[in-house]
Amino acid sequence: MAPSGIERLQKLIYDAFVAICFALYRFVFARPTENKRKIPPVSNPLLAVSATQLAGRIRRREVSSVEVVQAYIDRIQQVNPLVNAVVKDRFSAALQEAAQVDKLIDEEPGGEEVLADRLPFLGVPLSVKESFGLQGMPHTSGIVSRRGVVASVDAPPVALLKRAGAIPLDVTNTSEGCMWAESHNHLYGITSNPYDLERMPGGSSGGEGSLLAAAGAVIGLGSDIGGSIRMPCFFNGVFGHKTTPGVVSNENQYPPCTGRHDEYTSTGPMCRYAEDLLPMLKIMAGPKAHMLSLNEKVELKKLRFFTVPDDGGSPLTSPVSEELRRIQRKVVERLEADLGVSIQEAHFPELRYSFRIWDAYMGLPDKEGKPPVSFAVELGLPGRPVWPVWEALKSMLGKSDHTVAAIRIFNILGLPVTQCPLGLNEEGLPLGVQVVSGKLQDRLPLAVALYLEKAFGGWREPPANVHKMMMV
Repeated sequence: MAPSGIERLQKLIYDAFVAICFALYRFVFARPTENKRKIPPVSNPLLAVSATQLAGRIRRREVSSVEVVQAYIDRIQQVNPLVNAVVKDRFSAALQEAAQVDKLIDEEPGGEEVLADRLPFLGVPLSVKESFGLQGMPHTSGIVSRRGVVASVDAPPVALLKRAGAIPLDVTNTSEGCMWAESHNHLYGITSNPYDLERMPGGSSGGEGSLLAAAGAVIGLGSDIGGSIRMPCFFNGVFGHKTTPGVVSNENQYPPCTGRHDEYTSTGPMCRYAEDLLPMLKIMAGPKAHMLSLNEKVELKKLRFFTVPDDGGSPLTSPVSEELRRIQRKVVERLEADLGVSIQEAHFPELRYSFRIWDAYMGLPDKEGKPPVSFAVELGLPGRPVWPVWEALKSMLGKSDHTVAAIRIFNILGLPVTQCPLGLNEEGLPLGVQVVSGKLQDRLPLAVALYLEKAFGGWREPPANVHKMMMV
């Protein structure tokens, strides 16, 4: 069905508004294109190993946890002045905890197998999105009125990963209130994309995505209510999984879930290596891990695959670029050739209404009839709600505590999804694809992620030269 005249007008107004916003951003914030600053290359080989493999090496005493943690501290200190992903570190405490891990391994009578079963990520560094509670660390979600708020307890998935032996190093930047497609707020500033420091890393888990891509972290924790794991993972060329809602706890995050948000807010793993996704999710799901049958073997040749090239032409979204269509076709061709499957192209015209459906659902009351807390209220707490129109006017004069991006909100949430990197385009920027399955079938896209990593190379180190890269 062709867009109506009103929809076409909406699209024109929206495109013009976005174009003006980004033009103003580039005028005010963008750095000169000459002599672009670049992320330094990875020099320590410990930074190019998955968390699963690092844990094994630590248990076998091939490397100490202190050495691994120090390697990541050194890398963060090297890249963070460029990307502004880490907003607060706990390096000293992390090194002490790493030393305790090394002592535990020396004293463990049961050997490697016992430790692997009880503490699968023992001694491995972990990065955490600042919107999650991490005891003793800032917990503001970039909202000025929450300046000085410190988490008193760990969010459940953080606690579970720590219990599995992971060592938190830091908390990372988010968009204001975790409600936008970049990572910018007036507490911590703007986070950059390590593949091109003049570009954004996506949001709201953009600090996580940026740090992972820059090899400043190997595993991280993100949350997703409308793309907040998937977009940063796509923009930064790393893996991320939006879990089936209701499996991993969303407790002790800010903003908290209200209304029916808990039904489609998702907490999930972010990482550079696909093999870390499933063991992370198994830990983070805690007592509900059995719901996902993650131990069940997946035979890719027995799956039915469909490819959806676009949303059918929504007036609220830009069309899918040809280079993304091209890489998606390469994925289809590779799957068909390697697995002997036949992949059908599917079209869902209803996808063009995705934003409207999501927007309506965001405002639904909970089962007791209590409406969700509005974003204007969240931004103003503990005081009065903000008035978006007034804040927008103030922001034009640089007088608002809030980012313009936080004063309008859109995106879409779907089924469990794994975002997979597929190499770099000619400009040296990441390409990727979302792999979607039915509810509670998270193991299926996780298995496809492992396949795609082998087929297309997975995460690629940010190139030293951002011009004219060869595409996969």
